[in-house]
Amino acid sequence: MALSLVGIVGVGLAVAWAAAAVLRPADDPLAAIDHTLVEVVRGEVGSAIHLNTFAAWEPVLIASNRAEGIVTEVHIPPGAEVRQGDLLYEVNERPVTIAEGSVPAYRDVTSGMKGSDVRQLQQLLSDLGWYNGPVVGESGAGTGAAIRAWQRDLGVEATGIVNLGDIMFVPILPSRVALDAGVVHRGAIVVGSEPALSGLPTSPAFTIPVTESQATMMPAGTRVAVSSPAGATWEGFVAEHVREPDSGALSVVLVGAAGAAVCGPDCDEVPVGGSVALASRIVTVEPTKGLVVPSAALISNADGQIAVISANGDALPVEVVVAAQGMSVIEGVEAGTRVRVPATGSR
Repeated sequence: MALSLVGIVGVGLAVAWAAAAVLRPADDPLAAIDHTLVEVVRGEVGSAIHLNTFAAWEPVLIASNRAEGIVTEVHIPPGAEVRQGDLLYEVNERPVTIAEGSVPAYRDVTSGMKGSDVRQLQQLLSDLGWYNGPVVGESGAGTGAAIRAWQRDLGVEATGIVNLGDIMFVPILPSRVALDAGVVHRGAIVVGSEPALSGLPTSPAFTIPVTESQATMMPAGTRVAVSSPAGATWEGFVAEHVREPDSGALSVVLVGAAGAAVCGPDCDEVPVGGSVALASRIVTVEPTKGLVVPSAALISNADGQIAVISANGDALPVEVVVAAQGMSVIEGVEAGTRVRVPATGSR
């Protein structure tokens, strides 16, 4: 009988313990997580990756040499911007001048001739201040006198005849141009038929080869700081992603602010011929100043509200402005607030 009573009492205690265990409020899960405390402080959060940007000119042939003899002088460096009447090089110490015109030089020009090449010559002489007559493509005494005055200024014999090789007409001036160094260099022999002058765009092309994952971090508008050959910093922005049709290689194309040249007024730092690799910093998250906490301090409530946990366990709703490199800029709490950060490996 005594044994039965003890059994009944034992069963009753077990039932009472079970009921108490079921009805007791659950422990606060945050209280069970090891944590440290950090202060919300003012700081800056941002992120960047470092890749090479490749800059290259994309030349297009615009004129051929028509002079014959030995190149005795070269007057322009590759990529130079030239204007009406500038000297390009000399053959047998006779200057070759650049001029604007859609018709290439194809004959000697003197008084008593007419044609588009004559009109282009008259325009050149007018722009240089040697000719004040009508630019109509018919050369008379005024054109002849202007030619002789121009020749005297160049230091050549004033014959009144512009030889075939004296002028190189190109479609648009001013333009950036490059002489073919394999054809036109001091001591080179030219015979009057060599493709010699290429026109360049207003600026080099700037591209960054990227992987698929890198491309996702570089949407249009991403800012890129490019180190120039002279050590300055050029600012570019991602304009588009381009995939090579054959190889499938992916790259991003950069432009300058408001569509200007990435290299600004210093594009002549980029050598003509081939491409140059320039160290670049791609800003994947723009630096943002504000109140900073470790991103690990952030929690998400059931309703999706982001919060931090104060030192005494209160959930303080916050808004995340930006996050990068394990840190977040937040709004909603004051500087100096101490918040919990779970200890490593506890969550």
